[in-house]
Amino acid sequence: MNQTVVNVLFLCTGNSCRSILAEAVFNHLAPADWHAMSAGSQPTGQVHPRSLALLAREGIASDGYHSKSWDHLPATPDIVITVCASAAGETCPAYLGPVLRSHWGVEDPAHATGSDQEIDAAFLTAYRILRARIETFLALPLDALRQDPPRLKAELDRISELQS
Repeated sequence: MNQTVVNVLFLCTGNSCRSILAEAVFNHLAPADWHAMSAGSQPTGQVHPRSLALLAREGIASDGYHSKSWDHLPATPDIVITVCASAAGETCPAYLGPVLRSHWGVEDPAHATGSDQEIDAAFLTAYRILRARIETFLALPLDALRQDPPRLKAELDRISELQS
């Protein structure tokens, strides 16, 4: 992780909700030398419209975000953060390679049922959890952490417990 830009991959199964939200929020808030991307093991092929609407309401640009496979990444990730929730019984892919990995499980709002308000609330909950974790991460001494992978891994794992 000594290169100029640190690439963070948010990985999920469908790459339509949680990983897209995380990618957009991270890129909206991160310093220039940290960059997020997202992908899925079985991408749906489209970003969930409620994810795009939520990003728009939050003032976060969503242009160019699309559902894509982990086989088509624009750069090699240095950090892989899975966001699929083990409680939902999903199979989270294990990214192979010499990368630092952490799991930030979040319930999938794409599977929410109920009224429009209840479904929107599920998307907002996922967004708030991811944003709180990303804000906590970005508040860390990033320059020092990029030189200390074991400490960075410990911080990422600690952050995984934050709910919002």
